[in-house]
Order: sequence, then structure tokens, then C-alpha cells
Amino acid sequence: MAFTTMTGADLAAVNFGKDIPALLSAQPSVLASSDAGTGIGYSGLRVRGTDATRVNVTMGGIPINDSESNNVFWVNMPDLASSLGSIQLQRGVGTSTNGAGAFGATVNMEAQPISSKPYLQLDASGGSYGTHKESLSFGTGLLKNHWGLSGRLSNIGSDGYIDRASAKLNSYFLQGGYFGDGTVVKFITFNGTEETYHAWDYATKADMAEKGRTYNPCGKYKDDQGNTAYYRNQTDNYHQQHYQLLWNQRLTGQFDLNVALHYTRGDGYYEQYKKDQALFKYILSPLKSDTSDLVRQKKLANDFYGTVFSLNYKGNRLQSTLGGGWNLYDGDHIGKVIWVRQPVGKINPDHTYYDNNAKKQDFNIYGKTIYDIWRGLSGFADLQYRYVGYKMRGPNDQYNKMEQQVYDLSTHFHFFNPKVGLNWVINPNHTVYASVALAGKEPTRNDYEDNPVNRPKAEHLTDYELGYRYASPTFAAEANLYYMDYKDQFVLTGEQNAIGEMVARNVGDSYRRGVEVAAAWKPVNVFEWDANLTWSHNRSKNLKFWLDDTEEYYTVKSAPLTFSPSIMVNNIFKANWKGFTASLHTQYVGHQYMTTTGLRSYEEFGEDVSLMLDAFCVSNLDFSYKFEKLRFAKELTLGVSVYNLFGEKYESFGAAYTALKSDGKGGMKGYQDSWWSSYSVYSAQAPAHFLVHMSISF
Repeated sequence: MAFTTMTGADLAAVNFGKDIPALLSAQPSVLASSDAGTGIGYSGLRVRGTDATRVNVTMGGIPINDSESNNVFWVNMPDLASSLGSIQLQRGVGTSTNGAGAFGATVNMEAQPISSKPYLQLDASGGSYGTHKESLSFGTGLLKNHWGLSGRLSNIGSDGYIDRASAKLNSYFLQGGYFGDGTVVKFITFNGTEETYHAWDYATKADMAEKGRTYNPCGKYKDDQGNTAYYRNQTDNYHQQHYQLLWNQRLTGQFDLNVALHYTRGDGYYEQYKKDQALFKYILSPLKSDTSDLVRQKKLANDFYGTVFSLNYKGNRLQSTLGGGWNLYDGDHIGKVIWVRQPVGKINPDHTYYDNNAKKQDFNIYGKTIYDIWRGLSGFADLQYRYVGYKMRGPNDQYNKMEQQVYDLSTHFHFFNPKVGLNWVINPNHTVYASVALAGKEPTRNDYEDNPVNRPKAEHLTDYELGYRYASPTFAAEANLYYMDYKDQFVLTGEQNAIGEMVARNVGDSYRRGVEVAAAWKPVNVFEWDANLTWSHNRSKNLKFWLDDTEEYYTVKSAPLTFSPSIMVNNIFKANWKGFTASLHTQYVGHQYMTTTGLRSYEEFGEDVSLMLDAFCVSNLDFSYKFEKLRFAKELTLGVSVYNLFGEKYESFGAAYTALKSDGKGGMKGYQDSWWSSYSVYSAQAPAHFLVHMSISF
């Protein structure tokens, strides 16, 4: 299958404070986005155009995706990359693991091995937009030939490029282990606390032109004197704590067993100033006409726990794994009003206007086999059964026909996900592989909330992959063809819901097809040239849209899928000479559609407003020098990284919506007038900025 692996050394070469999506951005078909514009805080990851809720993320085989949203909030795990030994990214439907269903990719993270020798390491960086990172790592080495302990403390902060888009992030990582003859037992715990100012409403191009590219509308209101002000506590606050207990046992020369227990606790809230709100929706007034500005908090408290296991066999020609997992999520969602501008009588300082609970059970079992058929030709089979049970109870903040929506949802899904493939090592230089994989995935909580009338369906994917790899001492190359055939794929529509999250809907039949090419050339020891390219064609079929003027549906036979560029290119030059290293990474990303309509713009009072993300080209430059065999330290590395070297003005993400009407020529067009509201907002990214970094080890 198509995959890349970043080792701990690869991560260390780029890990100076930015989130993991930014560190993965040079991999084929990978796109990173950042609300704050600097890669620190709320960051997103897309692979082959699919959003993060379709990317399966595990840590040591244990699921990391949030059970309800299926998203991974990297902001809750700041500086985790400093404690990782590797990250493997499988594109398409990867092999069976114990996380949520993968529709775009699988990201498998592994912790650093506990070192056999003691060490102490300090990493620090600082630079543009008040950005700083401090990280202290340590290891005891192997004690009494059986015991070891290692850990890390980190602090990251940034003012953000976007106005007020600050981030205050703290984390730790601690692991201890026992290593015996055929037995390894490890306990791992890591956490993250974050406080970030909202920057997810984005800005229009008109606002950027008038108020600057850093303009942030979040928290904006009018004070008692009618002056524009911004609410100081428009923040997201969350604490996430992980515990993992892992047992690896060699049973015989051919069998080994892996068993893990895990528990994650999440607790936090975000606070918002909301203008001109209908008070009856907050159970503050019986009158539908009463409105007021108010401040609300949306709280989340959840427990996620379970077990995963695998029994592995390795013979002369046969390798097999029997594995599975059982996980349970129990989450409370609570909405509170803490302040109201207009008098509404007595208000409880902790007034609750919704309170609902969700429980999700996820069970899977799988068998994987690799069999050497003949002279370098091996066959691969992977059969997985997955059960998902989901229940929601209690009122939410959604309203339907002026009545508060009360959840009474109890649903379950059964998925059978088979995968087969062939791998032919023609000779040590040439390898050919092919695979077919089926996958099914359940809707997320947001899919249910944002589609109250048309109940969302499970989505299904058949993924065809065909690839070739060449490897020699100085040159390596690979090419991968893929065709991902979807039924009822959830695709981002471009719209944002009432709380700023992206809306996704089933689009019926759709596909993603493309070619991924990568090459690495190292003609001499001091120089390396890496490059990769993805060309893709991503389309929905026969989507229907309502036309407001004719009051009829219009069918678009084929339209581009949102946020799915057809061309992506990465180019990396690396040099290494006597302790000096330098790298120049350039990424080009083609234009992207922000709505499922296939329209490039809409008409607003006689002028066209774009519904597109423009293509961009960004370069990042890094220099560093390593001093070795010092009197006071083992190693000292000093360096500087310059991001967006040439100051490209670009946007990595956004949101858009347009009302539709007939164009009078048998087609349709988007528009906005006094009755219908269309919009197009963008997430601006920082121009040229830098970080100076230092690493010292003892």
C-alpha cells in the first residue's frame, strides 16, 4: 500500500513548535491548515482531499480520534512529536487497526523507545508573533538491566498571526517500562492543556482589504457606548489526559501477544459572546420576540476507555495477525449562559439551556495474513468486522420549527471491511504492488446535528491501488495510482454551522482518482533532493440543488469535491556538511472549490465574489549547525527556520455558501440579494516569519 514513514530524526529536524499537521505537510497528498495562520493552535490535516474526520489516527495501536466527531484535535496534544519515535502515514484505506474507520488515510504514531542510556535534553525556540517553545526531555537509561523511565515537559505559546489568535499550550509525556526475557510491560501517560482564542469564523476578502489580512471577527460586539469591541474571553479551554498500559509477550519462537488497556479523560469548554440572540432558545424568556446579547459556555466532559489486542504468528512463509478492540465513549454536552445584556429577571449564574449525553460503543475484530507465494511474490488478506453502537439523549441547542430539538437517538452499524493485495519484489531494486480494499464508516455527531431532516447514511468506499517502487543506493522512486469509489461519501459543503464547525453531507456517488509520484536522489553524501507530486480528479455525480427562482431542482452531473486540489507538489533540497545542515522545502497547491456546486463565484449586487481558494506556492528554509563533544554537553544544535520565505499571501482554508437560481441558459448561478445571504470567508496564513531554535543534550 502507499505509505511514508517519518522517523524520530525526521521529526526532530522540523519540530520547533508547530503542530503535527504542519510537520506532515511535505508528505505526498497531505494538506495542513491553521486557524491562527502560524501552524500553532487549531490545526487541520487533509489527505487526498478528505477531511480529518476520515483519517484514522492511533498511538501505539490505541485510537486517538474523538469518538463522536471522529476528528483529531491536535491542539489537545501539544508537542507530542517530541516524544514520538515514528509517524507512519498510509494513504487510502490502510491495514486494519483499532481506530475509527479510515477513508482518507491512517496515521500510526509510535512513542520513542526508552533509551538504554541516560540522557537530558533541552529544546527551545522563539520568533515571530510572540511564538516560543520550551521542552525538557529526560531518560534514566536501563536500570538493573530491566527498568527504564523517560519523559518530557513542554510549554508552547504564540500570539498568532490572526488578530488575538493566541495559544497557550502545556503538556507532558511520561513512560516507564519493564524489559525481561520475552516480556515488555510499559505504562504511558501524556496530557495537554490548551487555551486558544477563537479564529474559526475567518474573514471576507472585503474585510481583509479594508482592515488587513489579520482581521478576526470572532468576539466582535458593540459596547454600551456603541463602540466596536472584542470579547476578551472568547476562548477555547480544554484538558485531555491519556493513560496506556501495554503488555508485549513472546509466547514461542513464532508467536507473540500484544494487549493494551487505555483510558482518556477530556474536560473543557469554550466561551462565546453572541449578539442579538433569541432568548427563548436559551430558556430565558417565553416570548419569541425577546432578544439580547449574551455570553454562553459550551462544555464537554467525556470518558473514553477500552482494550486492544493482537496475536501474531511469523513462520517461514506465513505471517498472520488476529487482532481487535473494544472501546466505550461516554460524553456529556452542556450549554450554559453566564451573562445577559438585557435584564431578564433573575438569572442563575450557571444557567443551563441544554444538557445531553452520548454513548458510543465500538468493537472490531480482524485477521491479517501475508503469505509468500513464490519467489518474491506475496499475497495479503485482511478481513475486519466492526460494530458501532451510538446513543444520544437529552435536549440540544438546535431548534426545529421553534421547538428545541431533543435527542432520542439509538442506532448501530455493522461493517465488513475486506482488503486483499499482492506484493512482488521482482529484484532488490524493483517492487510492484496492488490492492483492493473496502471500508464503511458511520456518521459523526455533527452529521446528525446538521442534518435533522434527512437522516445521514453510513458511507462506503472501495479503494483500488496500484504501485511501483524502485530503490538503489543513490536513487529511489515510486509511483502510485489510486481510484477511490465512494457511496454516500460525506463531503464538506463549504458551509459553517451555528458554532463555526464545517457542515458535511452525503453526496451519493463520488470518486477520487489520481497518481502520486515521489523520488529521492542522493548523488553524494552531502546533498539530497526529494520531490513528490499528486495529480487527482475528485468529483461528485448527479448532485441536486434547489433553485430559488424556478422552485425546482437542478442536477449537476459532475462537480469538483470541496477542498480537494487537483495538483500538489513538494520539492525539498537538503545539504549536510561537517555539522552544518540546510533544507529548502517548497510546496505548490492548486486551486480548491469551497462549495459542492461546482461554481467558481457568486453575484453580489452586480459584482462577482469568489467561491474558491486560490493556488499558492510557499517555501520554508532551515539552517542549523551541530556542535559535538563539548566540555559541558554531548551536543549543541543552533538553527533558524524561515517559513513562507517569499511572503506569499495565501489562504489555506475557508467556508462558503451561495443561494442558487437559474442562469437562463439551462444552468444555474449563485447570487446574493436583500432576501438571500451568501458568503465566502478565508483563513489567511502568515507571511514570512521565523523561529530561532536550540537543542542541547547531556
